[in-house]
Amino acid sequence: MTDIIHLLPDSVANQIAAGEVIQRPASVLKELVENSIDAGATYIQIVIKDAGRTLIQVIDNGKGMSETDARMAFERHATSKITNADDLFSLRTMGFRGEALASIAAVAQVELRTRRSEEELGVLVEIAGTRVFKQEMVQCDLGTSFQVKNLFFNVPARRRFLKSDNVEKSHILTEFYRIALVNSSVAFSFFDGDEEIFQLPASNNKIRIDNIFGKNAKKRWQQHLLFIETSTNLANIYGYVGKPEYAQKSAIQYFFVNGRYMRHPYFHKAVLLAYNQMIQASESPNYFIYFDVDPQTIDVNIHPTKTEIKFENEQAIWSILSASVKEALGKFNIVPSIDFDQEGAIDMPTAMSVENVRPPHTNFDPNYNPFGTSGYKRQNLDWEQLYGGFEKKEVSINSKIDWEEHTNLTITSSLIQNEKQQIIESLETRAENYQYKNSYILTGIKSGLLMIDQHRAHTRILFDLFLSQIENSQGISQQVLFPEILQLNDDDDLFFEQILNELQYVGFDFEKLGNHAYSVKGVSSHLGAGSVIDLLLEMLDKAKTTASNPTTSIHETIALSLAESSSIKAGQKLTNEEICDLIDRLFACANPNFTPDGKKILTIFSHEDLGKRF
Repeated sequence: MTDIIHLLPDSVANQIAAGEVIQRPASVLKELVENSIDAGATYIQIVIKDAGRTLIQVIDNGKGMSETDARMAFERHATSKITNADDLFSLRTMGFRGEALASIAAVAQVELRTRRSEEELGVLVEIAGTRVFKQEMVQCDLGTSFQVKNLFFNVPARRRFLKSDNVEKSHILTEFYRIALVNSSVAFSFFDGDEEIFQLPASNNKIRIDNIFGKNAKKRWQQHLLFIETSTNLANIYGYVGKPEYAQKSAIQYFFVNGRYMRHPYFHKAVLLAYNQMIQASESPNYFIYFDVDPQTIDVNIHPTKTEIKFENEQAIWSILSASVKEALGKFNIVPSIDFDQEGAIDMPTAMSVENVRPPHTNFDPNYNPFGTSGYKRQNLDWEQLYGGFEKKEVSINSKIDWEEHTNLTITSSLIQNEKQQIIESLETRAENYQYKNSYILTGIKSGLLMIDQHRAHTRILFDLFLSQIENSQGISQQVLFPEILQLNDDDDLFFEQILNELQYVGFDFEKLGNHAYSVKGVSSHLGAGSVIDLLLEMLDKAKTTASNPTTSIHETIALSLAESSSIKAGQKLTNEEICDLIDRLFACANPNFTPDGKKILTIFSHEDLGKRF
């Protein structure tokens, strides 16, 4: 029997490794930029084309590589970061496993140009699919330039599974934010083709946050943030948390440890606990929090992307983090503002003599009787006359009431008269349906009394209507007299383009103005009153949340947001015809009992239930 176990060729092994390390264009960008930072670069330029499919180029002014290093960098497990296993527990650099460049070269066409400061000429290396096509000395700038072209050109199955350009570009920006936010001392420029997306100068963390997320915001992000700083033997924690009034449904939240982005649900709960009862349950705070810890107390190598990090003193750091955030919020909420403007103030003495102080003296008449001189006189009432009209006969609710016939009361205040007139008018116009407090509809059915929440009923009706319009592309648009401007940031604009068709299907009409701005020229004909821009931003936030939840569709999220904003509200008075129409349309729905998000629309009080109450 022949042996069946054999070693894989390097080309196949590299492609297998690429499946773990290089998942999409954003993974390439992450690895190249981290290498530039480890090389000591103070300026990094990024250029992408076709969301990274065609080109990802990273140019830095770092220390560069020698001719031998430039070639060795593409070998598997070739690294300058570690020499033995113990080095894994003292790392403060980014990439260290030596798989990134080998994996990239296995699935793309790579061109490397690099030069060190002590050398006059640099080196050019061209590799495609692990095969080296060229290596020669060339004239080039100080530092390193990587061009990664035609990603997954030799793995067509992987290339087909890439998402749309907008989705891939969104992932690229996400990785760029994670690196730029923790390396504020490094200047970045970011180009999408010929369009400049970001030009970030070297700065501090707070200015870097403002330069990225405050680019298209109405208010500067620096005004939203509260500084936190705590130094202990276990960890140094610093950064910024958002003020409670700026909490939002899709908050911007980042954790960094030793200059590396991380996800940590346990620490996230510590931050949320500090905001307890300060923000709504559906909202989350913004935060940018940095940890400096001893590298030997964390393990960064437990996940292929190194975003999940294990802490040795996790519980203790949790308590420190929560206390630090609470302290920052306490300073913001408790310390009052002091007005030092004393112009026109009264000159109050700072001290006074306490000699010859006499107690106050009061005079009173001990024989005074306040009731003895009162002009009040009790009236004599004829109680038989007062209640005389109540025993004559019963009043039928179906007949018009003659109030003077059924009472001999002589009280004729305007309050009673108005109340009497309202009851008479309601009896004259009495119908089968009744609207209670302009919020609930009551109507009789065979089994008892049916009560309907008018807002939830109309939400269910409109949801089914909008969902049908989206799926059938049959929305009706109503042009607006004065178009409004929707201004988005880079990340939101990419996601907005993904739901643009769905919004147009329900009647919205947009004109793209450039610089991530849109003119809203038309809205859905069923849209209710309110701010169109606020509604669109709310739908965008909900759609972004839905994108990470496979159990909910984008279509349903948009339809529900529109339905909730356009439906009649509690407190809105309806005519009898409108009530009848609402009931008919509700029971024409496939599920009239519950709203799309599971809230109860109607309830029935049976004859037995009503009888028990009497």
